[in-house]
This record gives sequence, structure tokens and C-alpha cells, in this order.
Amino acid sequence: MASRTLGRVTKALLAPALALGATVGLAAAPAQAAVWNSCDQWGNTSLNGYTLYNNIWGSGAGSQCVWANSGTNWGAWANHPNTGGIKSYPNSKKVINKTITSLGSLSSSYNVTVPSSGAYNSSYDIWDTDYDYEIMLWVNKTGAVGPLGTSQGNVTLGGHTWTVYKGDNGANEVFSFIRTSNSSSGTVQILPILKWIKDTKGWMGNETIGDVQFGFEITSSSGGLNFQTNNLTVSSS
Repeated sequence: MASRTLGRVTKALLAPALALGATVGLAAAPAQAAVWNSCDQWGNTSLNGYTLYNNIWGSGAGSQCVWANSGTNWGAWANHPNTGGIKSYPNSKKVINKTITSLGSLSSSYNVTVPSSGAYNSSYDIWDTDYDYEIMLWVNKTGAVGPLGTSQGNVTLGGHTWTVYKGDNGANEVFSFIRTSNSSSGTVQILPILKWIKDTKGWMGNETIGDVQFGFEITSSSGGLNFQTNNLTVSSS
């Protein structure tokens, strides 16, 4: 099944079931009162330099709520049916707005707690400012999920070993890096990955990197599952 994440969401109406999460989902937030929470399909807020999105964009979605103690400590409760197709991508976004060659560094650390069931991936979604290129970095995956495109083999970059896929979703090029083993915490040096795509493979030019998003691309989470980002930092120079 192809992986597809929309950086620019078309706000179409989805299933009426979305409203059902309004009361159930909030109970899944942490014991301490969250600074922010939302069960709205496109619910979003900005906290300490990051933007949080509920982002329920796929067809046939169920209900989902997101909570946040900060831009770097947040989570989602999702109850999406056991059907194919990505339903949502709750995420936290940091805006970079620098060209690849002007970046001295771009890195991120993550620490997540994810369920053992369902179908989803925990991933970075990195976009250029024109949304011509999408670079996905999957740090873990569970269930029947897979990337768009064809395998380009394995490569060790940014502190991890990945299987690389190259594809096109009709709107933009998609380069997916799937970690060869699941990880719940670590640090990714993102800039060497961007330079490998640009310089070693020649798949894109000196793009201006806009959004670095991190979240959970959820296909199914029947019965309601919790996804938590214990800590996330995105830094650049």
C-alpha cells in the first residue's frame, strides 16, 4: 500500500464519525491537564516554535483527538477502522526556510511510545517550500503499511540504515527512507540525507527546505489506540 502524506491538505468533508471522538478521545490525554487539545478534523495550534496538527485527511476515517503539553511533547488518540488507505497524520511541524546549501546542520531527536497493534508508521515528513518534493523518514512501522514507489536499495545515512524508495504521487516526487529496524528513540542527522538526494543521486536541486514535520501516519487503529511523542526536537543552523 502506498504511503501518502499531504503537506497542503485539501479540506474536504470526511465521515460524520469524526465527531464521535470529541468526548472519548480527550479521556486518552495524559493525566496532567494538557495545554491544548482538539478533536477537530483540522485542529491546529502553535506552541514554542512548533505547530501541532490533528490532520485527519484520508477517506473512511474514524475519530481522532490530539493533545499537547508543548510543541515537543504531545500525542493522539485515534480510532480508525481496519481498512486500507491512510486516514490521518497527526504531527508537529517546525519551519526551516533555508536552502540545502545554506544549511550548516539540520537534525532532530525523537522519543515515542506507540501501540503494538494497528497499522501505522512514525515518520518525518520533510517538504520544500514549493511542495515539489516530499522526503519521508520512517523510524518505525507496524501492520500493513508500505511506502510509495520502487526500492532503490539500502543506504546508511544520518546515523541510521534505511531502505530507500523513489516514487511520484501525481503532485510531487516522494523519497521514502524506511529504517531497516524499528526505533522508538534516537537522533537523525537530516542534512546528510538531503545532500545525498541532491548531490549523490541528483534527484532534486538546491531546494529551500520549508517544513520538517514529525508524526504518526495512521492507516488503522480500530478500538482506539494511543500515539505519544514523549520528546521531539528539530534544530538547524
